[in-house]
Amino acid sequence: MISSHRLRDVEQQRLLLDGDEMVVERSSRGEAKQLWFIRDCCGMVCAFITWCLVFFADFVVTFVMLLPSRSFWYAVINGVVFNSLAVLALASHLRTMLTDPGAVPKGNATKKYVESLQLKPGEVLYKCPKCCSIKPERAHHCSICKRCIRKMDHHCPWVNNCVGEKNQRFFVLFTMYIAVISSHALALSGYQFITCIRVQWRECSDFSPPVTMMLMIFLCMEGLLFLTFTAVMFCTQLHSICNDETHEQPNEPGKPKSSPLMTSTS
Repeated sequence: MISSHRLRDVEQQRLLLDGDEMVVERSSRGEAKQLWFIRDCCGMVCAFITWCLVFFADFVVTFVMLLPSRSFWYAVINGVVFNSLAVLALASHLRTMLTDPGAVPKGNATKKYVESLQLKPGEVLYKCPKCCSIKPERAHHCSICKRCIRKMDHHCPWVNNCVGEKNQRFFVLFTMYIAVISSHALALSGYQFITCIRVQWRECSDFSPPVTMMLMIFLCMEGLLFLTFTAVMFCTQLHSICNDETHEQPNEPGKPKSSPLMTSTS
């Protein structure tokens, strides 16, 4: 009776494994056709705020400081440079948010898939108990994306996505462009303050002096905050890329760890 129950359990496990594998194949094909987007409320709000802040900076630079300027070429050159960098920053943000960061297919921890890997004797694979996938080296499970991500660096709410193997280059470009336009905005604000002090405030802007001062103060605060944050992130990402490293994700208390899966011992 005991042996018969064990045989039934084994047969049921085989059927489940085969069924899971078919689901994985269908889901992997479906994911290849679908656009990668994380439906996280906090991440979507942060991404929306990021775009709003970039548009606010572009509005202040263009309509408060450049268009009222008496120097035509000063306004044209700085306007083209700033707006071009802003477009590149938003494009990089969009690519980071909508690019698959390197998600491991769900449910690929099946017997047939393990046998197809043709591993060496004694080699150990690690299985993620949350998404039932075989975790490659330096892959980590993201509780927000609900997937294991290859070479996962961190989950950034400002781009509403993980930064991993396939979208790290877009995240690096995004931080670089934001750092550059923040520096540019701060430089233009400093020049605008000096210009407005030398002449009457009504002549250096089409807005009233209190509104002009308020907008420029907000722009300076935003520029300092974004410059500090993105410059640190940019340097950190460059250091990780040059040393081929990723940040280790600590095991959270009360959550299951990756379980080793021995493939062969002889």
